[in-house]
Amino acid sequence: MIKLIAVFLSFFAFLPAAIAQEIPSVPSLLDDLADRQDLTSLKTVVIARDGKVVAERGYRGHTPGESTNIKSASKSIVSALVGIAIDKGLLEGPDQKIAPILKSDLPASPDPRINDITIGNLLSMQAGLGRMSGPNYGRWVSSRNWVRFALSQPFDDEPGGRMLYSTASTHLLSAILTKVSGKSTLALAREWLGPVDGFRIGAWERDPQGIYLGGNQMAMSARSLLAFGELYRNRGRTAEGRQIIPEDWIALSWQARTNSVFSGDAYGYGWFARQIGGEDVHFAWGYGGQMLYIVPSLQLTVVMTSQESGPSARNGYRDALHGVMAEIVKTVRAS
Repeated sequence: MIKLIAVFLSFFAFLPAAIAQEIPSVPSLLDDLADRQDLTSLKTVVIARDGKVVAERGYRGHTPGESTNIKSASKSIVSALVGIAIDKGLLEGPDQKIAPILKSDLPASPDPRINDITIGNLLSMQAGLGRMSGPNYGRWVSSRNWVRFALSQPFDDEPGGRMLYSTASTHLLSAILTKVSGKSTLALAREWLGPVDGFRIGAWERDPQGIYLGGNQMAMSARSLLAFGELYRNRGRTAEGRQIIPEDWIALSWQARTNSVFSGDAYGYGWFARQIGGEDVHFAWGYGGQMLYIVPSLQLTVVMTSQESGPSARNGYRDALHGVMAEIVKTVRAS
């Protein structure tokens, strides 16, 4: 009998550590993030499973309800507005050419390729025009007319070519939405996305002509960004079943069309995609580490907000956030 017990105990001694150790709960996982030196820029994390918030945490005096600059994560919101505009008949679709809509802002003697740029090219960062992000962002927003300045840039590739990440592309979409609707992009967002419980856009920067900056400088709370993410996770429907964004637009937005030259991540219409923790994840990403993750296979939506004063890619911080997301995926999958 003693020998049998010894064999039994020796069997468990060789079990993998992941099985032998108790898997932490989601709230305790968030508590542990407060002490990590690689996450000192982290402001908030909110986690929802199947439409219900299972854990949220603020760090260093921040709260999930406070307003923050979501930076380029707002590009996903502009993409949603484009999808709704197409559904309402204000735009023809992703293959519609942009030159006729923006003809008053075209250069006097434009490169003929400007006539080939489509709505879809702008959404997927494949317009071919020189980038107005990174080192070129400052001179772009210092110009007197952001739309004209963006359209006057020389081509660095053919329309539909490689990914050239540029906030000017989503700003052109904001200008297009304003022209075809006769309303500001903020008014459209409040009207079309207003029925989403918890969704709210606060302050939002505008260009000299009054067009809201498509793809940057948008104030939202982590909870509001989560409400937007839940709309995508639920295939465009509110919790009550009201269809806000066409379901087929969700699929089109998440379809990989190109890849980031910097990270290798797939990119669709305003959304990145990669595998995290062994699951397919779609995510919006803003400068400094403003993240919205959606994991359809786990009915999981996660928001992380961070200090927006510094980059997140070059210093490894974005990868640290992806690592946190992998831990969340692992914990949720095991729960």
